[in-house]
Amino acid sequence: MAKKRRPVLDVLVYVVVRIVVLLLQSVPIQWAYAVGRVLADIASRVDRRHREVARLNLAAAFPGRFTAEALDRLVRQVYRHFGEMLVECVLLPRKLWPTTWRKYVELDDHAGLLARALLGRRPCLLLAAHYGNWELASYVLGLFGFRTWAIARPLDNPWLDRWVRRFRQRTGQKLLAKKGELERVRDLLQSGATVAMLVDQDAGPRGLFVPFFGRWASTHKSAALLALEHRAVVLTVVARRIGPMRYRVEVGDVFYPEHYEACSRPHWELTRAFTASLEKLIRADMRQYFWLHRRWKHQPKHTGELSQAP
Repeated sequence: MAKKRRPVLDVLVYVVVRIVVLLLQSVPIQWAYAVGRVLADIASRVDRRHREVARLNLAAAFPGRFTAEALDRLVRQVYRHFGEMLVECVLLPRKLWPTTWRKYVELDDHAGLLARALLGRRPCLLLAAHYGNWELASYVLGLFGFRTWAIARPLDNPWLDRWVRRFRQRTGQKLLAKKGELERVRDLLQSGATVAMLVDQDAGPRGLFVPFFGRWASTHKSAALLALEHRAVVLTVVARRIGPMRYRVEVGDVFYPEHYEACSRPHWELTRAFTASLEKLIRADMRQYFWLHRRWKHQPKHTGELSQAP
Protein backbone atom coordinates (compact mmCIF):
# COMPACT_ATOMS: atom_id res chain seq x y z
CA MET A 1 0.00 0.00 0.00
CA ALA A 2 1.42 3.37 -1.05
CA LYS A 3 2.27 5.74 1.75
CA LYS A 4 -0.08 8.72 1.90
CA ARG A 5 1.74 11.95 1.11
CA ARG A 6 1.34 15.12 3.19
CA PRO A 7 1.90 18.07 0.83
CA VAL A 8 2.19 20.65 3.61
CA LEU A 9 4.80 18.58 5.44
CA ASP A 10 6.71 18.07 2.17
CA VAL A 11 6.85 21.84 1.64
CA LEU A 12 7.98 22.47 5.23
CA VAL A 13 10.77 19.88 4.95
CA TYR A 14 11.86 21.39 1.66
CA VAL A 15 11.97 24.91 3.13
CA VAL A 16 13.99 23.73 6.16
CA VAL A 17 16.48 21.90 3.92
CA ARG A 18 16.91 24.94 1.66
CA ILE A 19 17.50 27.20 4.68
CA VAL A 20 20.14 24.81 6.07
CA VAL A 21 21.83 24.65 2.66
CA LEU A 22 21.91 28.45 2.35
CA LEU A 23 23.45 28.71 5.82
CA LEU A 24 26.11 26.10 5.04
CA GLN A 25 26.97 27.88 1.79
CA SER A 26 27.31 31.25 3.52
CA VAL A 27 29.58 30.33 6.46
CA PRO A 28 33.33 29.50 6.39
CA ILE A 29 33.95 25.94 5.27
CA GLN A 30 35.35 24.96 8.69
CA TRP A 31 32.05 25.92 10.27
CA ALA A 32 30.12 23.95 7.64
CA TYR A 33 32.22 20.87 8.38
CA ALA A 34 31.63 21.33 12.10
CA VAL A 35 27.86 21.40 11.51
CA GLY A 36 28.10 18.25 9.39
CA ARG A 37 30.08 16.43 12.07
CA VAL A 38 27.70 17.51 14.85
CA LEU A 39 24.66 16.33 12.85
CA ALA A 40 26.44 13.04 12.08
CA ASP A 41 27.28 12.49 15.74
CA ILE A 42 23.67 13.17 16.73
CA ALA A 43 22.44 10.76 14.06
CA SER A 44 24.84 8.04 15.21
CA ARG A 45 23.43 8.32 18.73
CA VAL A 46 19.71 8.52 18.02
CA ASP A 47 19.54 6.30 14.92
CA ARG A 48 19.79 3.08 16.87
CA ARG A 49 18.37 0.82 14.16
CA HIS A 50 20.83 1.78 11.41
CA ARG A 51 23.70 2.00 13.88
CA GLU A 52 23.11 -1.63 14.82
CA VAL A 53 22.82 -2.64 11.16
CA ALA A 54 26.22 -1.05 10.50
CA ARG A 55 27.79 -2.82 13.49
CA LEU A 56 26.45 -6.21 12.39
CA ASN A 57 27.52 -5.65 8.78
CA LEU A 58 31.06 -4.65 9.71
CA ALA A 59 31.44 -7.45 12.24
CA ALA A 60 30.37 -10.01 9.62
CA ALA A 61 32.47 -8.49 6.83
CA PHE A 62 35.63 -8.43 8.99
CA PRO A 63 35.20 -11.30 11.48
CA GLY A 64 37.43 -11.05 14.53
CA ARG A 65 39.12 -7.87 13.33
CA PHE A 66 37.52 -5.36 15.71
CA THR A 67 36.81 -5.21 19.42
CA ALA A 68 33.39 -3.90 20.46
CA GLU A 69 34.92 -0.49 21.24
CA ALA A 70 36.76 -0.33 17.92
CA LEU A 71 33.57 -1.30 16.09
CA ASP A 72 31.65 1.52 17.78
CA ARG A 73 34.37 4.01 16.79
CA LEU A 74 34.30 2.79 13.19
CA VAL A 75 30.52 3.14 12.98
CA ARG A 76 30.80 6.73 14.27
CA GLN A 77 33.43 7.38 11.58
CA VAL A 78 31.04 6.04 8.95
CA TYR A 79 28.36 8.48 10.11
CA ARG A 80 30.91 11.32 10.14
CA HIS A 81 32.05 10.54 6.62
CA PHE A 82 28.53 10.89 5.29
CA GLY A 83 27.91 14.02 7.34
CA GLU A 84 30.96 15.66 5.78
CA MET A 85 30.09 14.28 2.35
CA LEU A 86 26.66 15.90 2.49
CA VAL A 87 28.28 19.22 3.36
CA GLU A 88 30.58 18.87 0.37
CA CYS A 89 27.66 18.06 -1.93
CA VAL A 90 26.06 21.31 -0.76
CA LEU A 91 29.26 23.23 -1.53
CA LEU A 92 30.04 21.60 -4.90
CA PRO A 93 27.95 23.95 -7.08
CA ARG A 94 29.75 26.95 -5.54
CA LYS A 95 33.28 25.57 -5.87
CA LEU A 96 33.59 22.97 -8.64
CA TRP A 97 33.93 24.52 -12.10
CA PRO A 98 35.78 23.59 -15.32
CA THR A 99 38.54 26.00 -14.25
CA THR A 100 38.82 24.80 -10.62
CA TRP A 101 38.29 21.02 -10.73
CA ARG A 102 42.00 20.20 -10.23
CA LYS A 103 41.83 21.84 -6.80
CA TYR A 104 39.20 19.36 -5.63
CA VAL A 105 39.49 16.26 -7.82
CA GLU A 106 42.34 14.08 -9.04
CA LEU A 107 42.26 11.13 -11.42
CA ASP A 108 43.97 7.83 -10.74
CA ASP A 109 46.44 6.09 -13.05
CA HIS A 110 43.64 4.20 -14.82
CA ALA A 111 41.79 7.33 -15.92
CA GLY A 112 42.90 6.61 -19.48
CA LEU A 113 40.79 3.42 -19.47
CA LEU A 114 37.75 5.47 -18.53
CA ALA A 115 38.45 8.09 -21.19
CA ARG A 116 38.88 5.47 -23.92
CA ALA A 117 35.64 3.75 -22.93
CA LEU A 118 33.71 7.03 -22.92
CA LEU A 119 35.16 8.12 -26.26
CA GLY A 120 34.72 4.73 -27.93
CA ARG A 121 31.88 3.69 -30.20
CA ARG A 122 30.56 0.98 -27.91
CA PRO A 123 27.96 1.69 -25.22
CA CYS A 124 29.32 1.96 -21.71
CA LEU A 125 28.03 1.02 -18.25
CA LEU A 126 29.61 2.80 -15.28
CA LEU A 127 28.94 0.77 -12.14
CA ALA A 128 29.42 2.28 -8.69
CA ALA A 129 28.54 1.66 -5.06
CA HIS A 130 27.30 3.86 -2.22
CA TYR A 131 30.88 4.69 -1.41
CA GLY A 132 32.94 7.87 -1.11
CA ASN A 133 30.92 10.50 -2.94
CA TRP A 134 28.94 8.66 -5.60
CA GLU A 135 27.32 11.90 -6.76
CA LEU A 136 30.69 13.42 -7.63
CA ALA A 137 31.90 11.09 -10.40
CA SER A 138 29.06 11.82 -12.84
CA TYR A 139 29.14 15.49 -11.85
CA VAL A 140 32.82 15.69 -12.82
CA LEU A 141 32.31 13.79 -16.08
CA GLY A 142 29.74 16.41 -17.00
CA LEU A 143 32.31 19.14 -16.34
CA PHE A 144 34.63 17.37 -18.80
CA GLY A 145 31.92 17.41 -21.45
CA PHE A 146 30.89 13.74 -21.26
CA ARG A 147 27.15 13.19 -21.44
CA THR A 148 25.99 10.41 -19.14
CA TRP A 149 22.66 9.01 -18.02
CA ALA A 150 22.25 7.93 -14.41
CA ILE A 151 19.60 5.59 -13.04
CA ALA A 152 18.28 6.88 -9.72
CA ARG A 153 15.21 6.44 -7.55
CA PRO A 154 13.16 9.67 -7.32
CA LEU A 155 12.85 11.12 -3.81
CA ASP A 156 9.48 10.72 -2.11
CA ASN A 157 9.27 14.47 -1.45
CA PRO A 158 8.49 16.00 -4.88
CA TRP A 159 9.86 19.43 -3.90
CA LEU A 160 13.18 17.99 -2.76
CA ASP A 161 13.26 15.68 -5.77
CA ARG A 162 12.98 18.57 -8.26
CA TRP A 163 15.69 20.51 -6.44
CA VAL A 164 18.09 17.56 -6.19
CA ARG A 165 17.49 16.72 -9.86
CA ARG A 166 18.60 20.24 -10.82
CA PHE A 167 21.82 19.69 -8.87
CA ARG A 168 22.46 16.27 -10.38
CA GLN A 169 21.80 17.50 -13.92
CA ARG A 170 23.67 20.78 -13.52
CA THR A 171 26.72 19.71 -15.55
CA GLY A 172 24.85 17.79 -18.24
CA GLN A 173 24.08 14.45 -16.62
CA LYS A 174 20.55 13.19 -17.27
CA LEU A 175 18.50 11.13 -14.82
CA LEU A 176 16.39 8.07 -15.46
CA ALA A 177 13.87 6.68 -13.00
CA LYS A 178 14.87 3.39 -11.38
CA LYS A 179 11.52 1.87 -12.31
CA GLY A 180 9.58 2.12 -15.55
CA GLU A 181 12.32 3.27 -17.94
CA LEU A 182 13.97 -0.02 -18.94
CA GLU A 183 13.08 0.41 -22.59
CA ARG A 184 14.60 3.88 -22.60
CA VAL A 185 17.81 2.49 -21.07
CA ARG A 186 17.91 -0.15 -23.80
CA ASP A 187 17.42 2.50 -26.50
CA LEU A 188 20.23 4.60 -25.03
CA LEU A 189 22.66 1.69 -24.92
CA GLN A 190 21.65 0.67 -28.42
CA SER A 191 22.64 4.17 -29.56
CA GLY A 192 26.05 3.91 -27.83
CA ALA A 193 25.30 6.02 -24.74
CA THR A 194 26.96 5.88 -21.31
CA VAL A 195 24.71 4.83 -18.42
CA ALA A 196 25.71 4.98 -14.73
CA MET A 197 24.21 2.64 -12.12
CA LEU A 198 24.58 1.99 -8.39
CA VAL A 199 24.71 -1.80 -8.07
CA ASP A 200 25.26 -2.50 -4.38
CA GLN A 201 21.71 -2.58 -2.98
CA ASP A 202 19.84 -5.67 -1.86
CA ALA A 203 17.75 -6.98 -4.78
CA GLY A 204 15.33 -9.09 -2.76
CA PRO A 205 14.77 -12.85 -2.89
CA ARG A 206 14.74 -12.90 -6.72
CA GLY A 207 18.12 -11.22 -7.17
CA LEU A 208 21.36 -12.88 -8.21
CA PHE A 209 23.28 -14.13 -5.18
CA VAL A 210 26.99 -13.42 -5.55
CA PRO A 211 29.81 -13.23 -2.97
CA PHE A 212 30.31 -9.87 -1.30
CA PHE A 213 32.56 -9.56 1.76
CA GLY A 214 32.41 -13.28 2.40
CA ARG A 215 28.62 -13.65 2.27
CA TRP A 216 25.99 -14.17 -0.38
CA ALA A 217 24.49 -10.83 -1.40
CA SER A 218 21.33 -10.47 -3.49
CA THR A 219 22.31 -8.29 -6.45
CA HIS A 220 20.27 -6.80 -9.29
CA LYS A 221 20.80 -8.71 -12.53
CA SER A 222 19.92 -5.81 -14.84
CA ALA A 223 23.47 -4.44 -15.22
CA ALA A 224 24.90 -7.74 -16.45
CA LEU A 225 21.91 -8.50 -18.69
CA LEU A 226 22.05 -5.07 -20.31
CA ALA A 227 25.81 -5.36 -20.84
CA LEU A 228 25.44 -8.77 -22.49
CA GLU A 229 22.47 -7.70 -24.61
CA HIS A 230 24.15 -4.55 -25.96
CA ARG A 231 27.80 -5.64 -25.70
CA ALA A 232 28.48 -2.63 -23.48
CA VAL A 233 31.88 -2.05 -21.91
CA VAL A 234 31.54 -2.26 -18.11
CA LEU A 235 33.69 -0.23 -15.71
CA THR A 236 33.65 -0.05 -11.92
CA VAL A 237 34.26 3.51 -10.71
CA VAL A 238 34.31 5.27 -7.33
CA ALA A 239 35.08 8.77 -6.08
CA ARG A 240 37.19 8.19 -2.96
CA ARG A 241 37.49 10.99 -0.40
CA ILE A 242 41.19 11.67 0.26
CA GLY A 243 40.85 14.88 2.28
CA PRO A 244 38.56 17.81 3.06
CA MET A 245 36.81 18.73 -0.19
CA ARG A 246 39.29 16.54 -2.04
CA TYR A 247 38.47 13.36 -4.03
CA ARG A 248 40.17 10.88 -6.31
CA VAL A 249 38.17 9.28 -9.13
CA GLU A 250 39.33 5.66 -9.31
CA VAL A 251 38.65 3.02 -11.95
CA GLY A 252 38.56 -0.50 -10.53
CA ASP A 253 38.32 -2.84 -13.52
CA VAL A 254 37.10 -2.96 -17.11
CA PHE A 255 34.92 -5.88 -18.24
CA TYR A 256 33.96 -6.91 -21.76
CA PRO A 257 30.74 -8.96 -21.90
CA GLU A 258 31.97 -11.10 -24.79
CA HIS A 259 34.50 -12.63 -22.40
CA TYR A 260 31.60 -14.14 -20.44
CA GLU A 261 29.35 -15.33 -23.26
CA ALA A 262 30.81 -18.86 -23.23
CA CYS A 263 30.05 -19.30 -19.49
CA SER A 264 27.10 -21.46 -18.48
CA ARG A 265 25.62 -18.48 -16.59
CA PRO A 266 27.24 -15.40 -18.17
CA HIS A 267 25.07 -12.87 -16.33
CA TRP A 268 25.96 -14.46 -12.96
CA GLU A 269 29.69 -14.60 -13.74
CA LEU A 270 29.75 -10.96 -14.88
CA THR A 271 27.78 -9.84 -11.81
CA ARG A 272 30.16 -11.73 -9.54
CA ALA A 273 33.16 -10.14 -11.29
CA PHE A 274 32.06 -6.52 -11.00
CA THR A 275 30.83 -7.03 -7.43
CA ALA A 276 34.28 -8.37 -6.48
CA SER A 277 35.85 -5.33 -8.15
CA LEU A 278 33.70 -2.95 -6.09
CA GLU A 279 34.52 -4.88 -2.92
CA LYS A 280 38.23 -4.38 -3.58
CA LEU A 281 37.71 -0.63 -3.97
CA ILE A 282 35.65 -0.45 -0.77
CA ARG A 283 38.26 -2.33 1.26
CA ALA A 284 40.77 0.47 0.63
CA ASP A 285 38.86 2.64 3.14
CA MET A 286 35.93 0.88 4.81
CA ARG A 287 34.81 4.10 6.56
CA GLN A 288 33.46 5.45 3.28
CA TYR A 289 30.96 2.67 2.54
CA PHE A 290 27.27 2.90 3.41
CA TRP A 291 27.22 0.05 5.92
CA LEU A 292 23.90 1.32 7.28
CA HIS A 293 22.07 -0.43 4.43
CA ARG A 294 20.85 -4.02 4.96
CA ARG A 295 22.93 -5.29 2.04
CA TRP A 296 22.66 -8.94 3.12
CA LYS A 297 18.96 -8.82 4.08
CA HIS A 298 18.00 -11.71 1.78
CA GLN A 299 19.85 -15.00 1.57
CA PRO A 300 19.49 -17.93 -0.87
CA LYS A 301 17.27 -20.80 0.23
CA HIS A 302 20.09 -23.28 -0.27
CA THR A 303 23.45 -21.89 0.77
CA GLY A 304 26.70 -23.43 -0.41
CA GLU A 305 30.36 -22.63 -0.93
CA LEU A 306 30.94 -19.07 -2.08
CA SER A 307 32.91 -20.34 -5.07
CA GLN A 308 29.72 -21.85 -6.51
CA ALA A 309 26.50 -20.21 -7.67
CA PRO A 310 23.59 -20.96 -5.32
